[in-house]
Amino acid sequence: MGAFMYLNELWKKKSSDVMRFIQRIRSWEYRHQHTVVRLRRPTRPEKARMLGYKTKQGFCVFRVRVRRGGRKRPAHKGITYGKPKTSGVLGMKLNKNNQAVAEQRLGKRFGNLRVLNSYW
Repeated sequence: MGAFMYLNELWKKKSSDVMRFIQRIRSWEYRHQHTVVRLRRPTRPEKARMLGYKTKQGFCVFRVRVRRGGRKRPAHKGITYGKPKTSGVLGMKLNKNNQAVAEQRLGKRFGNLRVLNSYW
């Protein structure tokens, strides 16, 4: 088996001691960084190559952090107008998944680049 096969097997067994240790260290490190970070190389090279990434000029890799939970409605000072039925601010559920939200944020922030693909 090549190196990518070993990496794939490692990602399949997320509850293994090695993977839990790696994820714990990475999550601590990511918490102390900005929400959008440009990386030199992908964190999962085998997955990135499956989705079309090549190590050549013109390919950029970014990591985007999206908050957990539901989305807050954009209401200035929490003031919503209309009937009480529609006055929810915090209990709103977004119709897009977090991966789509991250792709849109990145595309908006870097308008001169195109989002090729993304992985979780």
